[in-house]
Amino acid sequence: MVSFRSDRSWHFAVSPEELWDCLTVTDDYPQWWPWLRRFRPDGGFRRGARWSCTVSPPLPYDVQFSVLLDEVDPARRVSARVDGDVRGDAVLTVEGDTSGCTARLRSNLAPAIPVLRSFGTVARPLVRWGHDWVLDQGQRQFVDRGLPTDMS
Repeated sequence: MVSFRSDRSWHFAVSPEELWDCLTVTDDYPQWWPWLRRFRPDGGFRRGARWSCTVSPPLPYDVQFSVLLDEVDPARRVSARVDGDVRGDAVLTVEGDTSGCTARLRSNLAPAIPVLRSFGTVARPLVRWGHDWVLDQGQRQFVDRGLPTDMS
């Protein structure tokens, strides 16, 4: 089966607690990320919460999935399972440093429906590009729209 592993890190000029305070405002996610077509964060940002999502990458399909937050250690770590059109797991860790903090997102996701599995096999570089586009745009849009201007 085709899977897509990611390991991305981003530096933010804020403390882990300040970053966490912004990240946990889940009601703002659709305003930050216009490609997040549907988002229902049942349970907020805590262990056991289940988020329903539809993402529209710059590819000819929308991806629908849920995210179940398995572990939430505030301002340090979140682990989640993803299920739906794509399946897998993801871990976000946050570590402070002298100039702010670094957030690291590691994920292992695989297409779970036949059409996406076929597309992922035939057009793997394009699917990888779409996945990376969502991550890169997401980081830029979060900095522009999610962090207060005095924090970025």
